[in-house]
Amino acid sequence: MAAHLTTLVLGGTGKTGRRVAARLAARGVPHRIGSRAGTPPFDWTDPDTWQPVLRGVGAVYLAYQPDLAVPGAVETVGGLARLAADEGVRRLVLLSGRGEPEAARAERAVAASGVPTTVLRASWFAQNFSEGHLVEPVRAGVLALPVGAVPEPFVDADDIAEAAVAALTTDVHAGATYELTGPRLLTFAEAVAEIATAAGRPVRLVPVAVEAYAADLAAAGVPAEVVALLTYLFSDLLDGRNAHLADGVERILGRPPRDFRAYAAQAAGVWRA
Repeated sequence: MAAHLTTLVLGGTGKTGRRVAARLAARGVPHRIGSRAGTPPFDWTDPDTWQPVLRGVGAVYLAYQPDLAVPGAVETVGGLARLAADEGVRRLVLLSGRGEPEAARAERAVAASGVPTTVLRASWFAQNFSEGHLVEPVRAGVLALPVGAVPEPFVDADDIAEAAVAALTTDVHAGATYELTGPRLLTFAEAVAEIATAAGRPVRLVPVAVEAYAADLAAAGVPAEVVALLTYLFSDLLDGRNAHLADGVERILGRPPRDFRAYAAQAAGVWRA
């Protein structure tokens, strides 16, 4: 890719996007943050903001907010990918959801643009425990979630970002799909136990019914569309469909994925605050 072309990071202030942007900056790769506060501003809900942010761009990291499972996401990301093709973008890297039917539709919609695309299918982020609405319950010592004993291969957001940068900065990953997981399966209870050990304080998981969880979120003022998304993620995706490991991190980065224990040790200070 020509040195003067910019890499656009959509979702550039989110869990993975800001990590992608930081790594591009460290490499000296010109990049642009795609967000409402960016220059020029970008808004998924306002197609008039798309063309200005794509101008002069050679590659795009495409992380849709809040999730590819929400209604209209497939049409939206497909529309942006087609516009990216019209603007001469040469490379797309799509952050997708592992085991999500709507995410699979979005993958096809983006690939249909004709722009060489790399798909990163990620499992549940480890950082969801330390960078979001779960932080305060962990600090309080009681994490109530609608989960059972189904294991999840929690993936580190730093691994996702490194994989994205590898795909954004070379041509060798064009057309490939990588399933990104951590190196071992953990139930949520086991993950919370590792968090407690790292933080040096008691933290316990309390399983609750999904209906009660949704009601508590609504009572706390969480928007209805976010409640619906979280309810879907907990009730549908944690049915065992993702309870197996994949080798995507090792294939794209040439090293094993980062273990949840290493993540918890690094994040421990967040839960002690």
